[in-house]
Amino acid sequence: MFIEPHIKGEKIGWIEVICGSMFSGKTEELIRRLKRAKIANLKVEIFKPSIDIRYDETKVVSHDANAIQSTPIDNSQTILLLAQDVDVVGIDEAQFFDDQIANVCETLALRGIRVIAAGLDMDYQGNPFGQMPNLLAKADYITKLHAICVRCGNIANISYRKTEQGGQVLVGEKDIYEPRCRRCSQEK
Repeated sequence: MFIEPHIKGEKIGWIEVICGSMFSGKTEELIRRLKRAKIANLKVEIFKPSIDIRYDETKVVSHDANAIQSTPIDNSQTILLLAQDVDVVGIDEAQFFDDQIANVCETLALRGIRVIAAGLDMDYQGNPFGQMPNLLAKADYITKLHAICVRCGNIANISYRKTEQGGQVLVGEKDIYEPRCRRCSQEK
C-alpha cells in the first residue's frame, strides 16, 4: 500500500479504542468523547452493528441510558461509504463487526479522521473477542476500563454469562451477564 507523504497542515487521523468487560463504561466513554467532539463543532458520524437492538434500533445507548444517534450497519465497509466529509467516526460494539473493521479504521485514519471504537476485548470465557485484537494492534490510543465484580468487589474484567445458551455471540444485558473478576468468573 502506497501512502502519500505528509503535507504540512494536512489533517492527521488516529484510532482510539475503548475496551473492557460489560458494565465497565465503554459506551458511556464513547458517548462522552463524541459529544465533546460535537461541542467543538466537529462533524461526527456514529455507527453500530445492526444486531445490537438491546436498548434502541438506531441509537447507541449506555447501560446508564445516555444515548447518541447512530447508523446501524451490517458490514464494516459501509462505514467507508457513509463517513464522507467527517472529522470523527464513532463505532460501538466493534467486536461484532466483520474481519475488515481494523482495516476500515486504518483507512479512515489515513484520510485524516479521528476514529473512536468501543468494544469487548474478551468474550464471556475470557478469550479475545472477534476482531478486537486486530483493532487493538492498530490503535494509537487504548483505554481499558474495568467494572466491579458483583461477587467480591474487586475490579472485573470478565463478562460472566449466567446462562448456558448461545455461542460466542449472545447479545444481552444484566439478565444474561454480570461483571466478575478473574477468580470469581471461575465459580459456577
